[in-house]
Amino acid sequence: MRQVWITGHGGPDKLQVREVSDPVPQGDEVRIRVKASGVNFADIMARRGLYPDAPKLPCVVGYEVSGTVDAVGPAVPQEWIGHDVLALTHFGGYADTVIAPQAHVFEKPPSLIHEQGAALPVNYLTAWQLLVVMGGLKADETVLIHNAGGGVGLAAIDIARHVGATIYGTASECKHAFLKERGLHAAIDYTQTDWGPAVDQLTGGRGVELIIDPLGGSHWKKSYQALRPTGRLGMFGVSTTTQSHLPGPLKFLPMVAGLPWFNPIPLMNQNRAVFGVNLGHLWDEVSKLRNWMETLLRGIDEGWVRPHVDRTFPLAQAGEAHAYIEARQNIGKVVLTV
Repeated sequence: MRQVWITGHGGPDKLQVREVSDPVPQGDEVRIRVKASGVNFADIMARRGLYPDAPKLPCVVGYEVSGTVDAVGPAVPQEWIGHDVLALTHFGGYADTVIAPQAHVFEKPPSLIHEQGAALPVNYLTAWQLLVVMGGLKADETVLIHNAGGGVGLAAIDIARHVGATIYGTASECKHAFLKERGLHAAIDYTQTDWGPAVDQLTGGRGVELIIDPLGGSHWKKSYQALRPTGRLGMFGVSTTTQSHLPGPLKFLPMVAGLPWFNPIPLMNQNRAVFGVNLGHLWDEVSKLRNWMETLLRGIDEGWVRPHVDRTFPLAQAGEAHAYIEARQNIGKVVLTV
């Protein structure tokens, strides 16, 4: 089988295709011949040496795939063979063949092509945890989605639209028309204006009930200040570290220097809450993940979950896919195809 390996920390040129032997499923494992693999910002962080959860180099990253089951372990019913599925993969997803535990494998809805299937698991599970499970978003509330044009951002728009909330988002101006078609009520061009006063104007100075923020550092402080009483801040990334020109782990220094300190007393006095989300640390919470995923799969049939693939790249062009995302050209998901 073919896999895309990170051969060293650095630019997209550090991604290399290698041939290895096909894996053999054991126990409760399922083998999937991959048709499409999702690309996530965590993969880019791993390539740059900024993702502490990544395997030791050289390694294969990738958290989600869509494809067809062609073999199963002895603890899995043979009926799975031939089924089109989606799967969460704890790394190893940049490949034309993967092994995954049956508990992390789901039937692909017939209405989705494989590219859309690979756009669903990570982004929508993350957005569901942020908005519904921990964010508690309600129909009479307002949510601010930072990086609304990204994969999690589009998933969050779908979910907030389903909830019935008012949806604001930050994104560059060229993405605004598309995002409004998807359900955004107001778009803020963070490249040309300070989004803080823009949110004040939109809310009459009251602030918003929920903010989801993948930026990190001082941006979290600013997001916290934009919360209304009973507001919640959901943090799920530190993408600003990639903008630092410092070498290696030193890239984290500017982000750490700008981090807010959340003291319980001001939290109580201001009636606000903060929480963090890292889907990669929930692999053992099988019942939760399956429950959330089953809700989202029903959302496909009901029409409110709409995975959007911005662009596909062949597996061998994973480096180009990374560069495309790093240039912030994508609206929604970027997918590798086999």
